[in-house]
Amino acid sequence: MLGVLVGMKQEARIIRRFLPAAPIALSNATASGAVEGAARLVQAGATRLLSFGCAGGLSSSVVPGTIIVADRVVVQDKSYNADIALSRCFGVDHARRGGLLHSNNLIETAEEKSLLYGQTRCVAVDMESGAVAQTGKPFAVLRVVCDDSDRDLPPAARDGLKDGAIYLPGLLGSLVRHPKQIPALMGLGRDAAAAQKAIALFLETYPPQF
Repeated sequence: MLGVLVGMKQEARIIRRFLPAAPIALSNATASGAVEGAARLVQAGATRLLSFGCAGGLSSSVVPGTIIVADRVVVQDKSYNADIALSRCFGVDHARRGGLLHSNNLIETAEEKSLLYGQTRCVAVDMESGAVAQTGKPFAVLRVVCDDSDRDLPPAARDGLKDGAIYLPGLLGSLVRHPKQIPALMGLGRDAAAAQKAIALFLETYPPQF
């Protein structure tokens, strides 16, 4: 049985269309939520796992909308190889390959992204794939880049999220405190929306094959 770990509710809604029978766990974009979600999937009987959703670009070679089927996941100093047979089920031959870095925290600045790329050579980063890799189960990673390596994330990208969804009080409070971030936030929102459309189209074009 395949189990799917995602960070946000919108990501769960997308993958549910294509894997209606698979159990899906939500991390709510927290480190503890990712570990707990992966454990719940294993306890539910999942023998293979998929890490699905958005990722932040670390390399200039990936732009918003780039689809990544990772060949490895790096957690701190350890690398875990994705299962090639399972990766083939998710259009590996039609996606960007490369390493994906797991982080327990949101990577917010272009400077930090550049530093992490230099250290790991991973093309992107997320907050769930490491939890999937560390279960010891065969896994695949299907991610779409939502923000590029040159972007500093606006504060609202952190303050406006709670429990895996947009948190309006936090979003509005952040905008009041930092009104100059509005153009950057709008740009991030456009790229994130386009990325979600891109991964849905990818799944429509190359539906999961089991």
